[in-house]
Amino acid sequence: MRWICVCAVVAMMSHLFGQEPPKTPAEQATADAKSAADAVKVNPVKATPASLALGKKAYTSDCAMCHGKMGAGDGDLATDMKLKLKDYRDPEALKSMTDGEIYSIITNGKGQMSGEEGRMKPAQVWDVVNYVRSLAKK
Repeated sequence: MRWICVCAVVAMMSHLFGQEPPKTPAEQATADAKSAADAVKVNPVKATPASLALGKKAYTSDCAMCHGKMGAGDGDLATDMKLKLKDYRDPEALKSMTDGEIYSIITNGKGQMSGEEGRMKPAQVWDVVNYVRSLAKK
């Protein structure tokens, strides 16, 4: 039990301190342009059972600590940081967002969330997009 607690604390601390430093105005402008370009992308990955399984695996290891195991926005890290996150189980939560916009947020980050660019391949990000969309259908 002690080992699990130590691992959990180390994982949370590495996530907190692994955040990128603030961007300069030029870096932020470049990031904004990239986000805008990503946001108009069309999802090339069909939401097949295989894609959903891969998306769930990536979500569980990289996203659930904040967004919660079932997408309720109630992950341990979000609770500790007192963050108010969307409940992906609610069909209205992502209704106004395109798959490209979700892809952009996962890839580039948003607010205190660091992006997965360089850690996830584009196809993996699209699998996570498909999985997150599927949470509202359960």
